[in-house]
Amino acid sequence: MPVLSRRHMLGLGVGALAVPWLRAASAGNETGTEAHGVSAFGDLKYPADFSHFDYVNPQAAKGGRFSLIPSVRAYNQSYQTFNTLNAYIQKGDGAQGMDMTFATLMARANDEPDAMYGVVARWVQISPDKLTYRFLLRPEARFHDGSKLTAHDVAFSLATLKQKGHELIVIQLRDMLKAEALDDATLVVTFAQKRGRDVPLYVASLPIFSKAYYSGRAFEESTLDIPLGSGPYKVGKFEVNRYIEFERTKDWWAADLPVNRGSYNFDVVRYEFYRDRDVAFEGFSARNYLFREEFTARVWATRYDFPAVKDGRVKLETVPDETPSGAQGWFINTRRDKFKDSRVREALIDAFDFEWTNKAIMYGAYARTVSPFQNSDMMASGPPSPEELKLLEPFRGQVPDEVFGPPFVPAVSDGSGQDRTLLRKAQRLLQEAGFQTKGGKRVLPNGEAFTIEFLLDEPSIEPHHGPYIKNLAVLGINATLRIVDPAQYNARLQHFDFDMTIQRFSMSATPGDSMRPFFSSQAAAAAGSYNLAGIASPVIDALIEKIIGAQTRADLTVACRAFDRVFRAGRYWVPQWYSNQHRLAYWNEFSHPPKPPRYAQGVGAPENWWHDAVKDAKTEQAN
Repeated sequence: MPVLSRRHMLGLGVGALAVPWLRAASAGNETGTEAHGVSAFGDLKYPADFSHFDYVNPQAAKGGRFSLIPSVRAYNQSYQTFNTLNAYIQKGDGAQGMDMTFATLMARANDEPDAMYGVVARWVQISPDKLTYRFLLRPEARFHDGSKLTAHDVAFSLATLKQKGHELIVIQLRDMLKAEALDDATLVVTFAQKRGRDVPLYVASLPIFSKAYYSGRAFEESTLDIPLGSGPYKVGKFEVNRYIEFERTKDWWAADLPVNRGSYNFDVVRYEFYRDRDVAFEGFSARNYLFREEFTARVWATRYDFPAVKDGRVKLETVPDETPSGAQGWFINTRRDKFKDSRVREALIDAFDFEWTNKAIMYGAYARTVSPFQNSDMMASGPPSPEELKLLEPFRGQVPDEVFGPPFVPAVSDGSGQDRTLLRKAQRLLQEAGFQTKGGKRVLPNGEAFTIEFLLDEPSIEPHHGPYIKNLAVLGINATLRIVDPAQYNARLQHFDFDMTIQRFSMSATPGDSMRPFFSSQAAAAAGSYNLAGIASPVIDALIEKIIGAQTRADLTVACRAFDRVFRAGRYWVPQWYSNQHRLAYWNEFSHPPKPPRYAQGVGAPENWWHDAVKDAKTEQAN
């Protein structure tokens, strides 16, 4: 599932394939392939009789509380607020953590690039043409009210999400033709020809709803009614816009499955909501919540010196991040005429002095982002390889010539904050695009003033805009910053009502069909999609299909590098920065595995952490 986070503002799903299949580890037979797990390229780490994932502590204690502020979001969720318990539709701001209340057919192994193993499904049979998946369900699966979870519920859930779910879900389910329950224990899912390789994996990851529960309720409506779930947690206390608690399901039917041993250890998981990151920091230092990943270098460098840190009650850690870092930057809304010329967009890139911003505002803690595949071998570098050229040559004349040389990289400034060489270059690009100056003010070719509004939903990154806006003023561009409340911000993004705004998304190790919501022409016209820049390029669409059609990981890497070259040549964003580590602060009453799984979004908290009674007692004594 795609996710947005403070450091990974979007984890694209696993790979997709035009003709082939999800291979399984078990032997095939005349009716297809049977498997206890599936992956994109046939590699499964764990055998059918595995007892638990290697990255968890199967003896982890149960109990205690874990509280945090949101750092990951998906679909209609917000970092700062919530007003609905339906997190899978377009309407409202969905509550964080609702995914913990629903079981799924299968679950990810976060120490593998894309492998999944059974939860509600105990086995899957894949047809020889790889277009039909027959899931055999566990008879013990139950909803929280004790009613049986059946294939009819799964079929209802998939059909409902495809018809009435969030637009991003609808896009990613387009290659799922139908889901049918043959009986209570057997679900058959049929996919389209040339379906995306990751679509079956995406289907297996979606929440399962109770068909009976929704027989008298409208799924597509925003609501604060607590839905009937089947997952490791139930919704507990909550107050709209302030907090929500989830209580562990003590008699959860799936607690002892291999995919769940050592996970979901806390009795209560609580999300706190703040509209201001500085206020949220004060809340953490006052122990209003217990775990915080710090995303602001200035705060990490200057503010973690309060008494609880000095005396050990709060622990600080930095953890390496080995996942693809992805893309963070100001995305330029090319749906608007003033941004349609790539020379204008490149001028905007030249006006941002990353080197000065990193040194003066961010304590030198970051490196420059240049690619949506940052921090991975899918990122293009140097001249195209022969394999890349084979993919790119058919598009010669449809893309800039630079695509056939080294990929675009933003120029390194002199670090002064106002690099005259780069600003002169930006001036020249604007002039070439027909954006002249009149009375010191930049005007569009139609004579209107060239204005830019930067849209934000909270003020923590406001200082980074000031120097950038000052440089734009040197170019004669009247740029302003507008901070709006989260509800208005989400509504404006859903309808692409902005000039430039910040977004961060990260790729999985096996990108595929789920790239479409971010880069495809279809997504550019779909309200609520993540294609904020409005990219509508037939060449990019074609290269997405090449990524989806890759039959080996080597082919996938080549296709991603070719895509990267074309994307970067489009100048769709002003690249910002990334970090290859997680900065963690938490009150010292937890324990966790020594190293988070390599492919996890985040550090495995709270899923794989646990309450440490000995540490907690010491912390309480010190308070």
